[in-house]
Amino acid sequence: MNARTYQIRTFGCQMNVHDSERLAGQLEEAGYVAADGAAKPDLVVFNTCAVRENADNKLYGSLGHMRPDKTANPDMQIAVGGCLAQKDRGEIVKRAPWVDVVFGTHNIGSLPALLERARHNAEAEVEILESLETFPSTLPARRESSYASWVSVSVGCNNTCTFCIVPSLRGKERDRRPGEILAEVEALVAEGVLEVTLLGQNVNSYGVEFGDRLAFGKLLRACGGIDGLERVRFTSPHPAAFTSDVIDAMAETPNVCHQLHMPLQSGSDRVLREMRRSYRSARYLKILEEVRAAMPDAAITTDIIVGFPGETEEDFQATLDVVRESRFSSAFTFQYSQRPGTPAATMADQLPKAVVQERYQRLVDLQDEISWAENKNLVGRRVELLVAAGEGRKDAETHRMSGRARDGRLVHFTPAGSVVDGSVRPGDVVEAVISYGAPHHLVADGDLLTHRRTRAGDNAEAGLRPKTSGVTLGLPGFGAPAARPAPVSGCAL
Repeated sequence: MNARTYQIRTFGCQMNVHDSERLAGQLEEAGYVAADGAAKPDLVVFNTCAVRENADNKLYGSLGHMRPDKTANPDMQIAVGGCLAQKDRGEIVKRAPWVDVVFGTHNIGSLPALLERARHNAEAEVEILESLETFPSTLPARRESSYASWVSVSVGCNNTCTFCIVPSLRGKERDRRPGEILAEVEALVAEGVLEVTLLGQNVNSYGVEFGDRLAFGKLLRACGGIDGLERVRFTSPHPAAFTSDVIDAMAETPNVCHQLHMPLQSGSDRVLREMRRSYRSARYLKILEEVRAAMPDAAITTDIIVGFPGETEEDFQATLDVVRESRFSSAFTFQYSQRPGTPAATMADQLPKAVVQERYQRLVDLQDEISWAENKNLVGRRVELLVAAGEGRKDAETHRMSGRARDGRLVHFTPAGSVVDGSVRPGDVVEAVISYGAPHHLVADGDLLTHRRTRAGDNAEAGLRPKTSGVTLGLPGFGAPAARPAPVSGCAL
């Protein structure tokens, strides 16, 4: 009998991407195989987001497109998980009765059993837990990349931002033990991974659960001691919890990249209060000043929301002022839209769409101008690139490929030159000189200076991806974390 095939469709944030890798790992342990791109899978899993605009319409539209396939093949199964499943619960099966399984954010480890139960009982299975059943790191994972991986340091969020529904769907912050994190990183490096991104809703508040407010800086330094780990990133820190010891750890640990993604959301102190963001613009700018004093080459990126309820033109100008002063290398900019279930959705003075769009365009234009100027300043600089997959060749005529610099910038380069020994693969490391700066990328058109073939590149060429078992070692790591309390909910970015 042929193995059943699966496909996972992921919406939303980095934590959802990481959860999907865990879902894939479980399915493959249960005997499923990833579907060929051209073939119709026996199972389609939707890992949903409730934060993005029109998330509901996107899901139900996708489920509608699946109905003819389900009708043609009743043995096919459809599962829906993630934040929207946690929010809508039984509503999904009511609106799309051809769905077989609905599971929440707290029980992603139940998927194989729920699929089997739905098949056996010939009816939909809906399981939505109110608290975290299994910490995600204890589940197997099938990683998407041969050379870069996410590593979760915590799940959950203790903040109450008025525009965000995520804490109510994922719950309070819960931290992993340091030893478990380091054991997972070491296992990934043993598989050939060169870069890890430490992942958490408020990653720099890591350690609160076991009473060590300096734990995140210690964790960064500990990652510096892992042989073969070339790059460490993290996302996303919260300005209110950002401490100088983290800056010191970034500056003093060679494999920690000089890249910082720190959400601003608004430059107006009045709007920040309405958002319940527990910092003000002066505090934010002081952090950036300290980061650049320690790491002048640091690339800083951010998130900004335009058109929050009650935002005045004066408030918006304050945001533009902070953007001008911050000199972000890039920014993820969002037009505010109401999210049911959030305090901001019921606030007075919801702004007209046209006003929000006009302000949004002004912000984008300003940030593009800054990004372009900052990128032009890099022309002539020698950069080390980790060759990327998925961002692909720039065009067939020039045969350009893409890579990420240590500061996170995207660089298109031409894999030619006398020093190149063989073909350049995703996961290899090259050095090049920047010849052109565009607003959203850099170009290195000259010959490569160096090309280092890596085990990650070998794995990419062979189509191999890391497949790790859940890490439950509970190693002491550093310090002596207190015993973990009874399970509570977890969270996504």
